Formats: sequence, structure tokens, C-alpha cells
Amino acid sequence: MQWTGLNELREKFLTFFESKGHLRHKSYPLVPINDKSVLLINAGMTPLKKYFTGEIDPPRKRMATCQKCIRTPDIERVGITARHGTFFEMLGNFSFGDYFKHEAIIWAWEFVTEWLGMPPDRLWVTIYTDDDEAYDIWADKVGVDADRIIRMGKPDNFWEHGAGPCGPCSEIYYDRGDRYGCGLPDCKPGCDCDRFMEFWNLVFTQFNSDGQGNYTRLDNPNIDTGMGLERLACLMQGADSLFEVDTIKNITEAISLTAGVKYGDDPKSDISLRVITDHIRSTAFLICDGVVPSNEGRGYVLRRLLRRAARHGRLIGIKKMFLPEIIDVVARESADEYPELTEKLGYIKKIVSIEEERFAATVDSGLDILSQMMADVKKQGNDMLPGADIFKLNDTYGFPIDLTREIAAENGLKLDEESYTALMREQKSRARAARIAMGDLGWSEDALAFIDKTHKTEFTGYHDTESEATVTAVIDSDTKEAVGTALSDSKVYIILDKTPFYAESGGQVGDTGYIKSDKAVVRVTDTKKHEGMTIHFGTIESGVLSTGDTVIAAADRERRNAIRRNHSSAHLLQSALRKVLGGHVEQAGSYVDDHRVRFDFTHFAAMTGDEIARVEAIVNDEALSGTDITTTETDIETAKSMGAIALFGEKYDEKVRVVKMGDYSCELCGGTHLDNTAELGLFKIISESSVASGIRRIEATTGYGVLDMLRERDALITDTARELKANNPSDISRRAAAIQNEIRLAKNEIDSLNAKLASFHIDEMMRSAVTTGRVRVIVKKTENVPFDTARVMCDQIKGNYPDTTAVISVLNEGALKFIVGSGKEAVRAGAHAGNIARQVAAITNGNGGGRPDSATSGGKDIDKVDEALATVPDIVASMLKN
Repeated sequence: MQWTGLNELREKFLTFFESKGHLRHKSYPLVPINDKSVLLINAGMTPLKKYFTGEIDPPRKRMATCQKCIRTPDIERVGITARHGTFFEMLGNFSFGDYFKHEAIIWAWEFVTEWLGMPPDRLWVTIYTDDDEAYDIWADKVGVDADRIIRMGKPDNFWEHGAGPCGPCSEIYYDRGDRYGCGLPDCKPGCDCDRFMEFWNLVFTQFNSDGQGNYTRLDNPNIDTGMGLERLACLMQGADSLFEVDTIKNITEAISLTAGVKYGDDPKSDISLRVITDHIRSTAFLICDGVVPSNEGRGYVLRRLLRRAARHGRLIGIKKMFLPEIIDVVARESADEYPELTEKLGYIKKIVSIEEERFAATVDSGLDILSQMMADVKKQGNDMLPGADIFKLNDTYGFPIDLTREIAAENGLKLDEESYTALMREQKSRARAARIAMGDLGWSEDALAFIDKTHKTEFTGYHDTESEATVTAVIDSDTKEAVGTALSDSKVYIILDKTPFYAESGGQVGDTGYIKSDKAVVRVTDTKKHEGMTIHFGTIESGVLSTGDTVIAAADRERRNAIRRNHSSAHLLQSALRKVLGGHVEQAGSYVDDHRVRFDFTHFAAMTGDEIARVEAIVNDEALSGTDITTTETDIETAKSMGAIALFGEKYDEKVRVVKMGDYSCELCGGTHLDNTAELGLFKIISESSVASGIRRIEATTGYGVLDMLRERDALITDTARELKANNPSDISRRAAAIQNEIRLAKNEIDSLNAKLASFHIDEMMRSAVTTGRVRVIVKKTENVPFDTARVMCDQIKGNYPDTTAVISVLNEGALKFIVGSGKEAVRAGAHAGNIARQVAAITNGNGGGRPDSATSGGKDIDKVDEALATVPDIVASMLKN
């Protein structure tokens, strides 16, 4: 096995799969495109998910990529071990309904043994316990010794992530030799020692899971493979860790030169060298892909990586700003595959420089203070830093909490995180959550400076929807600045000393309505919370509104009542679900507005029709019972003793509000509710569905919402009856069955005619066949022939004439397709239908492919159809075996 550089390995992999008809696709950005399910791309297949699910057609049925990836769950372990890293590249070949296990396994073996020169006797494979198909391919087709094929269970060899596509996988291991082993006689893949290194995972996506343990076979199974480039390089270079791989080692050496330390001389400095090496790679690629340092989301991941790298530079004696110069090395080592690093080098270095300087401005004083704090704690014989000290360090000196946590751990100390969180909650966490909830509100400190925050807004809306109030602040929604007066047509945020408007929280939407004075009329379109104040989003429809004005604030009563009905029904719904499904049911989220209630809950399976009907009946029974709804304000312990249900993980204030509906429902809730269950009217479940693995969702409506739904369904039934020409709605099912039968008979007749038409064309086509070697070749150009008819023709030809290959072009309604079929003898001679279809389509600027015996491709340039068909005999001739 010859030493091979990382960049060369990447190129070899992509070139190999190009030779197998794969589209070589450049790495997608680290920032996901139209995918909010992940913060950053963390696997090779992540950017391709919509190709696998069928939401989007792939650019080609076969693709190969080397994908940049970042994973940060184990960021604290980076450096401490030589195995962990945040940045890596994932090699992968993918098939979207094209080839399957046979090709994936054969090609994987060909690449590692013939292209990389790995000794076959050092390679082991694992397969899923029940995957006999994979076993037969490895054993019979590849020739792997049965003793080196290990069957393993679901946790190891079955890829599944909640509901959706899934399937067994097969992993390839390399035996690194006795010196890495545990010495046990039965040591093999799966052992915890380091002897056997897994480096390539072949996932055979052949099932669809409902998330509840039920699997159905996919019509078009897929292939998804993943092989870590750095891990492969370790094997090919005989390296014990990714930090010894050539390109990464060069980065480490540049850092060592700057610091004046040598990797391998001191375990502590080695940790810092590994941290900086890994984090600077992640940093360069993140900034290149558009991420900038911030305190949220991806920006926070980047900031944390940069700060850890900068701090570890100081730990090994680097006093100057050094990270930008290391970026140069990262760009140089990756220039061949990622030229954009060089193109954006100046920008990347500027962002890194600014962030490193900002960190340097706060870290020195913070480190001194933290060192003194830790010394004081140790002197007192304690092992925990007080929450107040941590808070002061973060709030006053801007020292990052994650850095405090890391340094404390290095010194054998823990943090009083509970106290710290309590101190931070009101000042930081709650304010940030409110800003996020307000969308693009973007409060500026200058705007809030005009507001006396000691005077919170008093909520009067539990009992009234209208009240007199005083305007305490008017803020221009465009400038985010507090203004004394706002004129007609101005969009504003209004704060009152008291309000009946409910501000969005707890899943209940904010109220709408009007704020009126003798000088102005303001239409309120939404209401939200901010640090104990209620913010009214509004437009001044007429007049002038000023701070200090006395106004009448009136929430929309009808809308509020509809919201109350839906919110109270959510409480009854939760109790009904627990009664029907079991006590394991917990609320996992909710949304309540004037049209519907959406309730998410924990449950392991889809509800049956009977369960849904029982839940619906129970809620309606409780509604019709006319039970009084009472609310009580008390402390949390008293509320719990009353049997009140609290949201799991939710933090509550000292005073809580208990909403009780007789003996049937008792919950902690700050929302608005009915006075009696009878006010709910009727309750109707609209849908029940899956949100995630173990989480179900019910959508329902109440009161007038039920009547609206009945009217919509009546209209739909009437329209359907008219379209089906049913005499009345009760005849719909009979007419639908009759029409289905008519369609079935018509289809049978069409199929019969197509078969006759195909037979007629086949006789004509066989007379014009051209013999190439041992294969007869037929080409046929058709227009306005149904695609299915052409496919039947090809199937009949390959069935009746096994030594024949047929290529039929079909131009139908502007769409051009090539249908290709090869009989058994023709395939045996080398005439591969899939490759023929691909090459013919390419002449018309199209693409496609398929199996050796049957394939379809699409063309674009109609003018080149004759040219494409004329090349078929030569294409077939080039494929034939001697």
C-alpha cells in the first residue's frame, strides 16, 4: 500500500466514480440551503436529502462528492484526544434510484484494492444481521473470506433517523495489526480496541420507516456512502491521528513555528496545537461560506471556535495576533479543491483579525480575575465557583461562560450554573428570547433608554377586553426610536401603563383591536411582551398620538372569545388524550389562535380512527356538561399539590396561575380562558399527524370554526356530486365506483391496442435490423407515440429476440426520450442498455441511464435526434466483448 497525500486521495475518489458514470459535484456550502433542520452541514448526504426524498430531482441519478462538514457536540474533547475534530471532509458516492448493492459493493472493493492498493487480506466487512443479499455479494462476487464478514445488529449496521428512508449498511474495516490490538483471540471489528478501523460506510436505503418500527420497501432504493477523507488518509499514510496527516500536519507545524514549540514534546502544548489546528480549519471554511462571528446560531459556533483557538495560542506562549497568518497555510493546503479560500483570503483574514483583537481586549483582564476567583475558592476548600462570580465575570468583563467553564474544569473546579442561570435569565436570556419572538423588532438600547422599565404594564384582560390607560411610550417602528408624538399613517409600537391586550406567549397569539383617544385612532395588529412591558404593534389611522395621552384600549372581543374557546379546548384535549392513550402523554408544544388549536404531544404511534373519535367525544362531553372554569393564583408548590400539570422543563415565576375545569382538567397556564366549558360550543378534530419521532400533532377547532368547517365540507360534497353527475350527495360513492370501473375498462382497452400497435411496429423494425458482431441493433424514430407504447415495444423485442438491442426515440408533446432495451444474449455480449441510453442522450445535450437490460434517457436538442440514432451501431460495437 503506497503512501498517498490527502489531496491526491480526494482526487482519486472523485475521478474513480466519474469513470463509473457519476456526476462529480463540488462540495456544497457549510451553511444549509433551504434546510432549517440543521445549523451546519454535518454529513456528506445532508445537502442531498431532498434528492433522496424525491422533493427535488437530482442533476444526475449518480453523484459523487467530497463534502465539507462541521460537527461541534464534542468541541470540549478536541485537543484532549487526537481523534476528535470539528472539521472534516466526507467522501461519498450516491445513487438516486439507479444502481444498488451490487454496484456499490463491487466498486467500493475495486477502489480500495485496485486504486488504493490496500491488501485484501487486511480488509474486513460488517453487514446487518439479516442482510443475506449483501453477504452473498461480498462472499460470492467479491470473494471476501466468510471469516472476515461480520454480521452486526441494528445499532451498528442499520441506518435510521426517525421516520423516513432507512436501511441496512455495510462497513469496510482495515486491520492495522497486532500492535494496535487488545490481544484477545476473538478480536475483530466491533472490538473496543484500535486494531480494526472502520473507514467506509455503505448505506443501502431500501425501506421507509413510519418511526414506529414498521418498514415498507422503497420502489426505488438508494445508495448513500460515506468515507471520512482524513481517516482514509491516516490509513494510507500510516498516521495514528488526523493531526499527523500531511496537509493538517503542515498547519500544525506552522503553529509550532510561531509558538516555538514542537509537536510531541509536551502533552499539554500538544493539546493546544491540536485545538488551534482543528479550529482554524473550521474557521477558514465557515467564514468563506458566509458565516460571521456573533452571539447566535452559526455565528456563535464560529466565535467560540475562534476564541478557543486564540486562548490556546496564549497557553503555548504566543503573545501576538497570529491566527490570520495560519489562515494562509489553510488556504494553501486546500487550494486545489477549494480555490475560493484563496479568492476570499483577504476577507477571511480580516474577519479573523477583528475577532482575535476583540477577544484579546477582554481576555487578559478576565483571565486575571478568574485566576484570583479560583484561588479564593480553593483556599476556602471548595470546588465550585459561585454563580455570582461567574455572572460578574461575564456581565462586567465580557468573559465568555464557555471559556470560564473550560478553564475551571482544567483546574478541577465546577461552576454553580444554576445560580448563574438565575442571575442571567432576566438580564440576558429573557430579553434575547423576547427579541427573537418579536421577529424584526430589533430593539435598540437608545429606544429603550426613553422607557422607565420600573413601571411594568399591568394586564387587565383576564376579566375585561376594554380599559382606560395612559400612553407611556411611542416608538417609531422604522427607526426603532422613542418619539414623543406620532402622526397619522405612522407605524408604531405603543406601550401603555395597563392594557386588556394579551401579549403573545404560552402558544397563544397576541390580541388585535384598537387604541383610541379624543385625538387619535390606532389599529393594533399584534401584541408582544418585552421585559415585563406589553408592546402594541399598530398603525395610526387618524389623528395624533402622544406620550401621556389618556386612551381607551379595546381588544377585539369576538376574536378574543374564539381564542379563549380554542385555548380552553386544548386543556380538555390534553386530559382526553391522557385518558384514551395513557399517562405518558405530555404536551410538547401548542399554538392557539382564533381559527384553530394545534396541540403537539408525546406518543409512540399514530392514533387510530377509534382513538381519535373517543378523544373528540370526551372533549365534547365535557363541553356540554357546562362545568365552571376557575383560575387561582398561588405558588408553584401549592399548585402542584392541587394536581396541576406543568410543562416539562418549563421555568415558572414564584406566582403561578392554575386553570381548573371541574375535576377533569387542572393545569398551570397564563392564557385567557372561558368561564364555563359550555361556551366552547362544539369541538372537532381536523387532523392527527406526526411531527417527529415520538411526537404527534392534533389540529382542531371549536365554536364557529366547526360551523365554518361544516359549511366548507357541505360545499365540497355538493360540488363533487355535480362533477360526478350524481343525482344527490348520497349517490357520490356509487358514481365514483362506476367511473373507476369505466377508467379501468378504458385502460385495459388502451393497453391492448398499444400491444397490437407495438407488435405491428416490431415486425417492421426487425426487417431493418443491423448486425454488429453477435448483436442485432434496431433504431426507430417515432413521434406522438405514447412513451408506454415504446417501452412495451422494447420489452417485447428483448424478450422475443434475446440477441437484439433496440433504441427508440420518442418525441411526444415537445418532450424527447430514448427508450433502450437489450436482450439477455445482447447484454452478455456487452451491450449495456443504461450506458447506451446515456451516450445517445448526451449527443442531444440530455442525460439518463438505467439497467443493463432496460433504460430511459431524456434529450433536449430535437434537431440532433437523427445524429444520435445514427451513432447507435458504433456505440454498441464499442461495448462488445471480444
